Amino acid sequence: MHLGALIRPDLIFPDLPAADRTGVLRALAEQIAGRGLVDDAGALFARLWEREQLGSTAVGGGIAIPHCKVDRLKSGIVALGRVKEGVDFGAADGEPVRLFFLVVSPSQSPAEHLQILAAISRWIRAGSRVRELLEQPDEKALYDYLQREG
Repeated sequence: MHLGALIRPDLIFPDLPAADRTGVLRALAEQIAGRGLVDDAGALFARLWEREQLGSTAVGGGIAIPHCKVDRLKSGIVALGRVKEGVDFGAADGEPVRLFFLVVSPSQSPAEHLQILAAISRWIRAGSRVRELLEQPDEKALYDYLQREG
């Protein structure tokens, strides 16, 4: 599964207005709902927050992969959000999180959910990609980078 193929250009948010974990999740949920991909931003936030309460989705190195499954979704959604200053997301390494790969999958497709999470995990472990992604100035540059390196 190619990461660049999973992310649409309109699902890249380089300047999320958030100062904490709930703010990031709420902002991502609002962006997804605002694009008509889910009906209710509040319900999506609640699912993301519920998952986060099981354990932080921060994976270290300034990255988190908040994710959940929802009913009545046709296919998986992958979005990229960035908070330039970083936020405390409960990462085991203590680093503030700056990059958020949001994954929302259909409840009836657990295999797709796991495949997307695995693709993201593989991608973030490869070389200096994360640092280079953080250096991209805007949505277009982020998207182009993911298409090249994803």
